[in-house]
Amino acid sequence: MSAPAPHRPEPGPHRPQRPRTTALLHSALAAVAALAALTATGCAPPAAAARAAARAPSLDGVWRTEGYGTLVAIKGRTLRTYETTAVSCLPGSVTGTRSGAPDAHGASRFTVPDQAPLTVSPAGAGRARLAFDDNVGGRTLHRVGALPERCGRRPSRDPRAVFDVFWRTYAENYPFFRAKGIDWTAVRDRYRPRITAHTTDAQLFAVLREMIEPLHDAHTRVVAGPDRRFAGRRPGTELPTPETAARIDGAIATNLGAGTVQQHWAQGKLSYADLPGRIGYFRVTQFADYTEKGDYAGDVAELDRALDAVFTRARTQGPTALRGLVIDLRLNGGGADPLGLRIASRLTGHPYLAYRKRARNDPRDPGAFTTPEPIRVRPHRGPVYTGPVAVLTGRLTISAGETFTQSLMGRSPAPTRIGENTQGVFSDVLERSLPNGWTFGLPNEEFLTADGRTFDGPGIPPALAAPVFTEAELAARRDSALTRARELLARGARVGGR
Repeated sequence: MSAPAPHRPEPGPHRPQRPRTTALLHSALAAVAALAALTATGCAPPAAAARAAARAPSLDGVWRTEGYGTLVAIKGRTLRTYETTAVSCLPGSVTGTRSGAPDAHGASRFTVPDQAPLTVSPAGAGRARLAFDDNVGGRTLHRVGALPERCGRRPSRDPRAVFDVFWRTYAENYPFFRAKGIDWTAVRDRYRPRITAHTTDAQLFAVLREMIEPLHDAHTRVVAGPDRRFAGRRPGTELPTPETAARIDGAIATNLGAGTVQQHWAQGKLSYADLPGRIGYFRVTQFADYTEKGDYAGDVAELDRALDAVFTRARTQGPTALRGLVIDLRLNGGGADPLGLRIASRLTGHPYLAYRKRARNDPRDPGAFTTPEPIRVRPHRGPVYTGPVAVLTGRLTISAGETFTQSLMGRSPAPTRIGENTQGVFSDVLERSLPNGWTFGLPNEEFLTADGRTFDGPGIPPALAAPVFTEAELAARRDSALTRARELLARGARVGGR
């Protein structure tokens, strides 16, 4: 839309915060999903379903999203997006093909090359809803007339036009200028005179980078080629090298204890160990790319396989049940938010609010947002662990690692967070293109707590501060945060008589 990009894991050198979205789903899977929907609504007979689908409002036409600055054009089996601002309309990155016929309610499912499938559903007169499989929540669509004339024009590659689209996209969508003390109009007034028709690519890239670097936002970026890219980060954030990552793994292994056996799934991105005193240790370093194929459906299947192996009846019920669980997110570069909710569903016996999600919704008013959409955690239908939890976080807990942390805050009993503040970036990345073929990204959403707070910028703070992978800790093969979590859970188990 541009595709609302979920959060990209960050192993090794800094990369844009976006997981590779899913490949095409087979038509058979779409058919199974449609059949399940029909059965659930009592419309099992195929003829009745076909008649209901025929009566449903047609989705053909042009739609504008609430927020996101996007037009969605649907014609027959084809869907295409357009990225818009007050000065531009460029083809978006989403081109979908409908899988099968609309369901009994008129909803159509579209496959998108190299991205997650999406569904568009009628939602009343002149309204519809769009949802990507690997995003939480959805987008409200409003029917509009034909595409603006400029959507069909070849965009100007003049550096001044490129600058204007870049600046305007941030002006209309970025929610945090005031919080970060940035006057974006003053930024334009400072840099726009430096751009001429003869500005080189190197000069233009340097200007765009200088414009967004002071935001210190890990979900901002500009990419002008494989060797010319920039992504922001909070001051003081150092991304681990392969050598540092190996030292971190060594420190964790030492503090888990000699002889501790770790089980691994998802190409090593998920691991679990049983510790003395019936304490569990569950480490999650990404919410994406769990399989070689790297598609979202495969990620879900692999995550469920791991969760079924970890949250067994023996560990969740009776005399062998865990007395405490450590969830380690300190080196989590993000991924798809729904995967975090799948883990949260294994940690509760009751539904609760994970967070509310909203997007900036007025190009002229940075304080105007879409109506917050509640996102809930619902218990897994199977064994769930409901005992004490300690969550380890740090500044390399990024993006989907943070939304997962936030999703646990409404759990009862609430987890104890130990370590450092998370990175402070929660929104999906709004992916955009520039008229010269470059790409860039920015956040445009907020994830709110039940009382309306957001942690964008400073991140989610720990309840108990502890050093996280400092040089002193690594040199001594010490892991103070993990040690403190184990002591806290063991002490709670003794007090509670578990």
